[in-house]
Amino acid sequence: MSNLSDLPTAVKQVANALRFGGWACFWSQLVLGVISGIIFLFAVVTLPGQKNQTGTGGGLFFAVCGLLVLGFSIYLSFRHTRLARQLQSPTPSLRPSRADTTQQVKRTLITNLVGMALSLLGAEAIGGILLGKSFVSGSFMFNPTELGEFTVDIFIVLGNTHIIVAHFIGIVVGLFLLDRVYK
Repeated sequence: MSNLSDLPTAVKQVANALRFGGWACFWSQLVLGVISGIIFLFAVVTLPGQKNQTGTGGGLFFAVCGLLVLGFSIYLSFRHTRLARQLQSPTPSLRPSRADTTQQVKRTLITNLVGMALSLLGAEAIGGILLGKSFVSGSFMFNPTELGEFTVDIFIVLGNTHIIVAHFIGIVVGLFLLDRVYK
């Protein structure tokens, strides 16, 4: 790269914000996504053996859709780091415009909002199923034989919660980046 001191201060600040926000979002979403993916893989492998799995599939479907959208969000977060490099170009004509930068950040925000909405639908469905199972079975907390039926559902809720947190991080970073772009 060229001498960064030749860049306008506003461009340096936006580039630094994109680099920091992009990497922070990328790594936090990647870690949470991998953990959720492992949890869902465990749930999908274990689910066919469960005798009382009514309704779990719908919640799991929305949760997995949220995970897939998270994968796209991870890619977009990585693109923020590449955008930061482009902004540091010594040639002003090679730098992306404010509108292009804003558009990329907005795309990431919308992606995370869609992922969060899907994950929330999954959480609502799974939470309702768990509540229904607890009413039907009585006090499952004190009966270890009935607890096994809830284990897979609890793992799905945990994995889905990780996805929601990851999308939330993406939204917070996106809003921070938009703020930096417009300062």
